[in-house]
Amino acid sequence: MQWRYIPKTPNYCFIVGTILLSLPILMYGWGHFRRPPRSETQQELFRGIVYQRLIESKPRPVIIHIVTIDLNTPGIKPFVTPDIENLAKNVVQEQEIIDNETKARTTSEFVEEFQVKLAINGSYFYPFREVTPWNYYPHSGDKTKVLGQTISNNKIYTSQKSSWYVLCFDNNNQAQIPGGEECPKNTIQGLAGDDVLVFQGKPKINIYANSSTDKPYSRVVAATDKAGKKLWLVLVDGKQPLYSEGFTKRELTQFMTKLGVYNAINLDGGGSTTLVVANPDKEGKPKILNAPTHTKIPMRDRPVANHLGFYIN
Repeated sequence: MQWRYIPKTPNYCFIVGTILLSLPILMYGWGHFRRPPRSETQQELFRGIVYQRLIESKPRPVIIHIVTIDLNTPGIKPFVTPDIENLAKNVVQEQEIIDNETKARTTSEFVEEFQVKLAINGSYFYPFREVTPWNYYPHSGDKTKVLGQTISNNKIYTSQKSSWYVLCFDNNNQAQIPGGEECPKNTIQGLAGDDVLVFQGKPKINIYANSSTDKPYSRVVAATDKAGKKLWLVLVDGKQPLYSEGFTKRELTQFMTKLGVYNAINLDGGGSTTLVVANPDKEGKPKILNAPTHTKIPMRDRPVANHLGFYIN
């Protein structure tokens, strides 16, 4: 009997499965090398807006991004993501306050769509889930709802809620953190966070307490001086061992107090933590200045419910 060699048929299911299983590792590796370097820097992004990156090594590796905005600078105007209804009508109107929905966008998409020069993610929101790099909600374009009072172009589209404290901008371009859940009547733009960290120059969180539930995390803070004409946006990268592992709220409050702010509010953090600047070249894409970790993948921009951006004329 004569034996004949028959070549093996490739196992395509095995090949496809291996590729799919490798994708998260490849995505993580690619994002790892795109992160900002662990080195300090400072630069003026635009007139009246200065960016600074600070590096801490103790009690753990931390990278802090600080944007200082002089609201006295002519042409600088804040802007909060509008709700779906107001965006469709493109009008400002007086009406009964209804908790309207927003359309989820990444912070980069927000910068491109509304042509702002600088933006951060904003308030806490729902619904939200994060299971795998493919199984998460919301995706860009999905409907979401914001927690706490939200105002865009004079229209309140989400009502105040207990223990969701607000950051407000009035028609004189003054930033206010009133320490409550509702913005003053003359507010043009406003959004909410979950904690006031510093109020009237004094820490609101016990900086000497050690809490087992206060873990290092990615953080986003907005803060003002006493006059409300100087605004700080502080973002702390986290959840990235040996690169930046985040701050506890107690450590964050200590940092903001040392920074000399008068009032400070904690906004949505975690994988939502994102700082984006518009590319000076109109054809270029916006640039992410920090290291977000959506679905645990570095430099992946998460779609969120709302944002705080700034126009510069």
